[in-house]
Amino acid sequence: MSQTPASVTTDPLRSSTALAEWAAALARAAVAHVERFGRGATQRQTEQFEAWLRASTQMLPLPRPADVIEYGIDFVQRQALFWDTIRVRGDRWLDHEAAGKPPLLAFAYDLVLDGRTLPHPVNYALARIVPPAGVSVDETRRPYVIVDPRAGHGAGVGGFKSDSQVGMALRAGHPVYFVVFSADPVEGQTLRDVAAAEAVFLREVTRRHRQSPKPCVIGNCQAGWAVMALAAVEPELAGPIVINGAPLSYWAGVDGKNPMRYSGGLLGGTWLAQLVSDLGAGQFDGAWLVQNFANLNPGHNFWAKYYDLYATVDTGVQRFLGFERWWGAYSVLNGTEIRGIVENLFVGNRLAAGTITTEDGRRIDLRNIRSPILVFCSEGDNITPPQQALNWIVDVYREDRAIKAYGHTIVYLRHLSVGHLGIFVSGGVARKEYREIVATLDAIEMLPPGLYEMNVREAGHGADGVPVYDVSLAERSIADIVALDTDSREEERYFRVVSEFSALNAHAYDVLASPLVRAGATGSGAELARLLHPLRVEHYGLSSANPWMATLAPWADWARAWRRPRRADNPLGAVERACADALTAWFDIGRDLRDSAAELSFRALYGWLDALGLPGRMWNEPAEDASGKQIETLDAQVERFVDEHIARGGPAAALVRLLLMYTQARGEFGREAIERIVEGVRALPLATALDPAQRRRLVHEQSMIVAYAPERALATLPELLPGAGDREAMAATLSGLLGAEPASPPVLALVREVRAVLGLPSAGSSADLPVVPAA
Repeated sequence: MSQTPASVTTDPLRSSTALAEWAAALARAAVAHVERFGRGATQRQTEQFEAWLRASTQMLPLPRPADVIEYGIDFVQRQALFWDTIRVRGDRWLDHEAAGKPPLLAFAYDLVLDGRTLPHPVNYALARIVPPAGVSVDETRRPYVIVDPRAGHGAGVGGFKSDSQVGMALRAGHPVYFVVFSADPVEGQTLRDVAAAEAVFLREVTRRHRQSPKPCVIGNCQAGWAVMALAAVEPELAGPIVINGAPLSYWAGVDGKNPMRYSGGLLGGTWLAQLVSDLGAGQFDGAWLVQNFANLNPGHNFWAKYYDLYATVDTGVQRFLGFERWWGAYSVLNGTEIRGIVENLFVGNRLAAGTITTEDGRRIDLRNIRSPILVFCSEGDNITPPQQALNWIVDVYREDRAIKAYGHTIVYLRHLSVGHLGIFVSGGVARKEYREIVATLDAIEMLPPGLYEMNVREAGHGADGVPVYDVSLAERSIADIVALDTDSREEERYFRVVSEFSALNAHAYDVLASPLVRAGATGSGAELARLLHPLRVEHYGLSSANPWMATLAPWADWARAWRRPRRADNPLGAVERACADALTAWFDIGRDLRDSAAELSFRALYGWLDALGLPGRMWNEPAEDASGKQIETLDAQVERFVDEHIARGGPAAALVRLLLMYTQARGEFGREAIERIVEGVRALPLATALDPAQRRRLVHEQSMIVAYAPERALATLPELLPGAGDREAMAATLSGLLGAEPASPPVLALVREVRAVLGLPSAGSSADLPVVPAA
């Protein structure tokens, strides 16, 4: 006899209370959306009116005939140059297609390994970037391996121009490798095959650089969570991991700002991706993903970017064509790949939850990662907001002491405004954030286990006029991550309902519809459908293949030869700009109205189902939360570790321990402070034989002791320095390493305690005390 579903026996009073709470929450959300939409629409309308007023004032009483003629000539010439640029974009797209859609890198490269030759072939390959003229690399320095996202676009976003991730690493003297992929997948390849290929690539890089530290792996967007999953399964492969704009906690976000996370629920889950794959004869056209990205901001993608080209057609053509070259390079995924991505990440959120398993039954647990992790995200990113990039830390570790108990070092860096694509393609971001990430990684690897926030501030300009930046690393807590989520995470329970319904819908589609769709799909039909996708038609339809567009060349040549741009103060130019901004504002109002309706519809449907207890409480009992037991086990392990190591290591351990204490007293880690710790270890004879890995292990061991047993760490210093000469030498070494700048009160207090414990006379002045200079 079948078991009665749990929801059938639910207390009616409890269900009524849940429904009342849902209705009240929905009403509050509706009011908040109306107020937010009203404020945004009013602000845009006010700005539009003020722009019109300024433009009209400049034209009163009427524009001069000379201004009209000047504007008319400029208008016609810009039209010619604009449409000719669109034609060139189409021609370049056709050339790229004819060339086999190669990676769009701005750097020459040599192919090292082709994934098609592996036991489980994939369309990925490992390429070694050839340094451009004037740039040299040191083969003994840490190699960088950059993995690009395969999320609709082609490979190359991490290096499609000089100021990029590739460019910054090369200029710093590092060997650089790039994991590229072709636009079409190998038949039958899976996400696990791709992960296995990337593991082979990392081993090959390590083999080629045996004298170097382990490679730094950079994962962009979708590749970020793929790199994290690989590092969790094979933690010995990589050195520091940098993930940029990577959605590891896809359910997270802020109300009214991150509408993309609701799309899975509103579309019924993963079944639609399965349908598109079946119609594509087993392949999913990545142009649909690009279309989704474009639809997020229609005002920019369908109007403003083209007007910006039109307005700056004398200076902005190459920038436009450079970006469109990558934006229009569409890739294809196998149906099994897109289904795995959608089920495990977008709808299921299973990576952060640790419920994905490998083929041999191993659970992908992000706590298995041993490498330092740097997370780069942006407040201006509406595709992967900081909550999606960072909340996995909360879900995986739960408490600050768990991060330290596992010996993990996690650093996050937040940009305040750049959008999702800007994280990867902005030259300003590359010259600032990525340059400093490359310069700071070695120091980050020496950080004590814990959670840190990296801040990059401009500190002036060098003699060559290039900005100089100050980098600091401030220790943070899980509470700081939670505080970044300005809304409660309560709404994430709605996404659990989505996940359950998605599984039901996917199963129903597999049984009832998929066999029929696949029987009617053909390879030629799928290829025709891809060719007729609107984004592709936009390119080849507006190329020289179109006879009407081919006639533009003489018109554009005339415009260039007789170019007469209007004056900046021409009043008709202000009217044009006001009209363009008004159209963008109306696009934005429509977008905001659409997004508000989508979010409220999501909350109404899945909040109601959640209040009824469907389907999660009907089919799945909640799993027992074992985090408390895990923390208790970790605490016991750490206590044993401290007992075993607290009196071991001699002067080298004592020096590292003291430097960590002083740096902790400062409350902020800078590059210089961390480098002093490293130099302090190297300065002692006992540490000269240690390799970098052993020095890092020494720092991590002492940081665990300082974090978990600070009083015992101080009290046992005499055991590490048994001789009076050792203690005097330690005081002298510290004074020389840390300088003689005025110390802060916490540092002064710590120095007095250290001198008392070691039996040294108290210092006469702060200048005699070892202090950590300001970072």
